[in-house]
Amino acid sequence: MVKQLKNVDNNSGQGLLWLFGAVLAIQGFGSAITEAGWDTSFGVAGILRAAHVPEWGTFLVGLAGVALLVVAAHRHRTRRRTDRRP
Repeated sequence: MVKQLKNVDNNSGQGLLWLFGAVLAIQGFGSAITEAGWDTSFGVAGILRAAHVPEWGTFLVGLAGVALLVVAAHRHRTRRRTDRRP
């Protein structure tokens, strides 16, 4: 029973890593591309411009998203390896 509860906590945390990583990557890089191509700020780029953050700030948001996705993938991969061991 305790192991099942622990797995639920780990799975929900893992899901949040995937979710936040994807959102940050899409918002960061998508906002940067939109702003560069169409000279329009919205989403993360709009918020960062209002806070007087330089244009490269959106790339940092995208990189943070990629970093979260890498961590999520690494955790997923190591969990699958440990689950397969006898």
